Amino acid sequence: MRKIFTLFVVLTLFVATSVGRNYEGYYTSLPVEMAVPTLPTIPDNSVSVTDFGGVGDGLVLNTEPFARAIAALDKMGGGHLVVPAGVWLSGPIVLKDNIDLHLERNAILLATPDRTQHLKEGKTLTFISASKRKNISITGEGVVDGNGEVWRPVKRTKVSDTEWKRFTRMGGTIDEKNGVWYPYDLTHLANIAEGAKKQEKLRTHLVRFTDCENVLVSGVTLQNAPKFHLIPTRCKNVVIDGLTVRCPWNAQNGDGIDLSSCRNVLVVNNMVDVGDDGICLKAGAGASGEKYGPCENILIVDNTVNHAHGGFVIGSEYSGGARNIVVRGNTFSGTDTGLRFKSGLGRGGVCENIYISDIYMTDIVGEAVIFDCTYENRAVGAEGEVAAKSSAYAPQFCDIHISNVVCRGCELPVRSTGIEGYRTVYGVTITSSTFFHTGPVAARVDAHSEIEITDCVFDTW
Repeated sequence: MRKIFTLFVVLTLFVATSVGRNYEGYYTSLPVEMAVPTLPTIPDNSVSVTDFGGVGDGLVLNTEPFARAIAALDKMGGGHLVVPAGVWLSGPIVLKDNIDLHLERNAILLATPDRTQHLKEGKTLTFISASKRKNISITGEGVVDGNGEVWRPVKRTKVSDTEWKRFTRMGGTIDEKNGVWYPYDLTHLANIAEGAKKQEKLRTHLVRFTDCENVLVSGVTLQNAPKFHLIPTRCKNVVIDGLTVRCPWNAQNGDGIDLSSCRNVLVVNNMVDVGDDGICLKAGAGASGEKYGPCENILIVDNTVNHAHGGFVIGSEYSGGARNIVVRGNTFSGTDTGLRFKSGLGRGGVCENIYISDIYMTDIVGEAVIFDCTYENRAVGAEGEVAAKSSAYAPQFCDIHISNVVCRGCELPVRSTGIEGYRTVYGVTITSSTFFHTGPVAARVDAHSEIEITDCVFDTW
């Protein structure tokens, strides 16, 4: 009887939570027409990972219990996989149709540091993933931790002496010339590639959904990814609500939330504090990006980004384009840049109907608004000149309208660098905004950029 009562309480909680979600209010008075994303429909079945031999003691590997639980739910037509309080060590977890991974308060789902457990046929697997699935979610109040320190290289210039000593005590390999520590030849963990730089290229993401429909990620904390934290790719109907996304400020490629060629997305009420871009839109590079199409019908509202290379970002690869994007009511505090648009030849696309408003920034290290059409994606420790890119797929940052920005503290309010011979920055407006800057000038806009700045106040010391 006790077990039945517990199950009843859990099911009641799930039903109440599902009914309580209402996102339609965010879609009123938008400057472009968007459909509200369709939420996943999850059956009321519920199992616990403990029912399949799971042990949350931080020692037992739970990859197989998670796989058995998901298989059982799949046979039922879907349902909720409950992860109770504990430290649940696991290898990769693959979700199926109609399944909700629910992390209760004080549940920590921890990627095993044994990198061999993440390797299959010479490729590394994302810690939590789904491909070509419908109606999937990750919910609750728990934590997903990627154990990123056993994957990420570290630049000596970005850590203190104390931190550097902590890394080197793990073993590893130091590239003295470039001042980089690699987690290769660690004292207690096996390598999975021949050479530090080859192993570095095997870093993967924490949570990735590919070609999925009706996706919800809500309430949980995503932290310490080997690379990006959350990356829906070519997905339709996605809601990302109330997450905490965090990693060390100096984590290489530690992006927070990256959307790639997704449609009908709401990103709301999240807190992001990461080592690279905070909330970012991508759409592939070159012909493949064009094939997969744009980031389209994206609403990003009521989020806070603390440390990040950019608070809101488009690029660097977005050859599929970006259109019908609304970013409003967000706070960026302590980011390297605020609104960041970056790309280069061979990686660019076309922007259409981009509306950004009511953005509040403090303590921005560099630019509040930056357009960079000469961006190069250089791997950590890379040497020599970057090869010349094809003239195809030049970036076109156009039809972008920025208004009602309040920025207290940045070095430079506006910077734009276009490309000679190309029309790369045009149809951009910045209106009704105030900027307090610490640098000597308010804007550096080169001759290859067309930006209209009106009704703005620039102040300095």
